[in-house]
Amino acid sequence: MSLCVAAAGKTILLVATSFNLSWTHSVEKVTWQEDWQVTAAGLSLLTARVKGSGAGMEPGEGAILRQGWWEWQPKLAPQQELVLAASGATSSGWRLCIEDGFAYCLDLAQEPTEAIKLWSCSALPS
Repeated sequence: MSLCVAAAGKTILLVATSFNLSWTHSVEKVTWQEDWQVTAAGLSLLTARVKGSGAGMEPGEGAILRQGWWEWQPKLAPQQELVLAASGATSSGWRLCIEDGFAYCLDLAQEPTEAIKLWSCSALPS
């Protein structure tokens, strides 16, 4: 499986079995991170971490404080797609990193524009 990313009318395929998605919360200004796995059933959320807590970003059930991060395993069914859009209220968009044998990061939705979609795919759509 691979990860497809659609933005600005273009779709790219990233060869990846997993990825990390991070962003800065618009109110609390702290970092949130999620580790995702790319599967045939969709995108599966494995682990979430937040560097603090506050408005709308309380650590999940069973969270453990590890090196300054609250970390837990969310209970979420595989997602067919993730839709990311910049609100304009944050200092940055999302950072997507892949580390399948090499490290590669993309900065997504830096400006409030059209949504960016992520999904599990085996080939680019025709």
